[in-house]
Amino acid sequence: MHHRADRIRNVALVGHRGSGKTSLNEALLFQAGAINRLGTIQDGTTVSDAEPDEQQRQMSISASLSSFEWQDRKINLLDTPGEPSFVADALGALRVCESAVFVVNGVMGVEVNTHRLWQRAEELDIARLIFVNMLDRERADFFRTLESLKAAFGRHVVATEIPIGSEHDVRGVIDLVDMKAYEYDGAARDNCREIPIPDDLRPQAEQYREQLMDEVSEVSEALMERYLEGEEISHEEIVTALKDGTNHGDIFPVTCGVATQNLGTNRLLDAIVEDLPSPVKHGALELPDITLEPVEDKPLYAYVFKTKADPFAGRINLFRVYQGVLKGDSQVLNTRAHTKERIGHLDAEVGPGDIGAVAKLKETRAGDWLADRDEPIEMPQIKLPAPVMAFAMTPKSKGDEDKVFTALRRLQEEDPTIDLHRDPQTGEQIVAGLSQMHVEVIVDRMRERFGAEVELKPPRVPYQEAIRKPAKGHGRHKKQSGGRGQFGDCHITIEPLDDGQFEFVDEIKGGVIPGSFIPAVEKGVLDAMEHGPVAGFPLKGVRVRLQDGQYHSVDSSEQAFRTAGSLAMKEAMAQASPTLLEPIMLVTLSVPEESVGDVIGDLNSRRGRPQGMEPAGLMTEIKAEVPMAEMLTYAPDLRALTGGQGDYTMEFLRYEEVPAHLAQKVIEAARAEEGAAA
Repeated sequence: MHHRADRIRNVALVGHRGSGKTSLNEALLFQAGAINRLGTIQDGTTVSDAEPDEQQRQMSISASLSSFEWQDRKINLLDTPGEPSFVADALGALRVCESAVFVVNGVMGVEVNTHRLWQRAEELDIARLIFVNMLDRERADFFRTLESLKAAFGRHVVATEIPIGSEHDVRGVIDLVDMKAYEYDGAARDNCREIPIPDDLRPQAEQYREQLMDEVSEVSEALMERYLEGEEISHEEIVTALKDGTNHGDIFPVTCGVATQNLGTNRLLDAIVEDLPSPVKHGALELPDITLEPVEDKPLYAYVFKTKADPFAGRINLFRVYQGVLKGDSQVLNTRAHTKERIGHLDAEVGPGDIGAVAKLKETRAGDWLADRDEPIEMPQIKLPAPVMAFAMTPKSKGDEDKVFTALRRLQEEDPTIDLHRDPQTGEQIVAGLSQMHVEVIVDRMRERFGAEVELKPPRVPYQEAIRKPAKGHGRHKKQSGGRGQFGDCHITIEPLDDGQFEFVDEIKGGVIPGSFIPAVEKGVLDAMEHGPVAGFPLKGVRVRLQDGQYHSVDSSEQAFRTAGSLAMKEAMAQASPTLLEPIMLVTLSVPEESVGDVIGDLNSRRGRPQGMEPAGLMTEIKAEVPMAEMLTYAPDLRALTGGQGDYTMEFLRYEEVPAHLAQKVIEAARAEEGAAA
């Protein structure tokens, strides 16, 4: 049997790194009886950070699923990473949940990633409840944090609880719905008892209760009238109005506690059941081709939102059933690959609205649909940030190329923000991620899970060369040594061409070079352009005219004319005032207001040209054009300049000439490298 859809809650735990999501996940599981002891992040014993790299860095890198029962409801909890580099996982989890619990650090308040994830939750129309955590820390302040939440997310943010005590004296919470107080002692499951509301806190509790009732009554006019007339309103009525308001973002309830002490966790579990919507309450999923309803007696549609590459169990796919029932020992269709997949053993059937995991599917990976029949179905794409931190990667031991490539491909299935490509110009294998730490984690995982070890170094800048003025060139290839000789002769002129294009113009009159040899001359010209005269980088942006030449009826051959073309081009390039070009990137930065001056100053020192800035929430967005060579190791510097809050993306714009004094350094480095290779 499976759980009824109206008795399920799918909840993503999201928030900025270090707000205590994983500790809260642990406390919720412990309080609900799903685990028997409270693991800690410091000891590396939490359920959801099971990977060695997560324990070592004391942070979550991938989303993990835990399911348990509370008040006869099944709660599927997805603990997501708060580090922006692993945002793909947080977004994947948000996509399949009706609700999110935003965990906010009671000392720091709203942080940059809280903002970003809130916007994504807004786009996906997800019910949001906020848990202000870490109230036992020095300088933690619930009321200041509540104000920062209202300033960031608007007036519909409203407290449903306030704490009793503060910092290390925090000892309980007041529930504003029922106006009851609860005190906590120790971290055991039965650590909570009801107490009278402390006298000194009653006026404050009444003030916040009034704000809550104002918000709730906005949702329901019937309640509004009775509330204003001073009538008693029942717990059920308030809860119903709260749930209606929370479901589609008219109210954002704020709860509070201390996850590591299991303080307030039982109240949060109650709030998840009472204030957050079930799949039925939240409504059908409307896609371009089809509307899926959380009912059992319609065809199965399940969406795979996360793939985990496990070296032992192979691929594990986490999925959400939107319609129908997924049963063990059955066959389903993958609508992208158009292949049948065999579902093996499942612990239980997974019904509509529920989330489950299945191992050993052959083709299936994150983003796929599993269905009863092969019909076109598309989930709208989530826009993922572009990878900006690139490294050149070489296997530590020769012959490990395949192993490394396979490992990276498997990790890419798990995290689509990893970019993997070969640079066509430098021939290097490039791996790129969202930050330096992201790439380091990728490398750690390749080693730990797949035994593939690599070395990283900053990638080489793909410089190019160009010419600034027209020039002539003559190439003659003649070889006579017993038997058949070699002969080819050509005259060319070259001129600069905009936009890095190449054009070859045949202006031969009277057959002085037979038509069949002309493509060979062009090949020779292109051969020479692969290594420009300045520093051996490819030459781009040239029109070549083939104007004259000679041939020999016996000794001429394609090879001879190819060599002649190459010689002519080398001579012409050297006289055409050649120059070195570098790629210029458009960099878009998001930085806190107070660091704008420092960031712009730093960009100027990198030969950057700021193109303008505008406020974006609590941050300022800056656009600048900066040479790629100055950005290779930018991520750690930006982190230092902005106290870890800045972020940036980069895209290629165009090539520009390298200033003379810098060109000399590049040329010397290129020659030294050539000398070392020779």
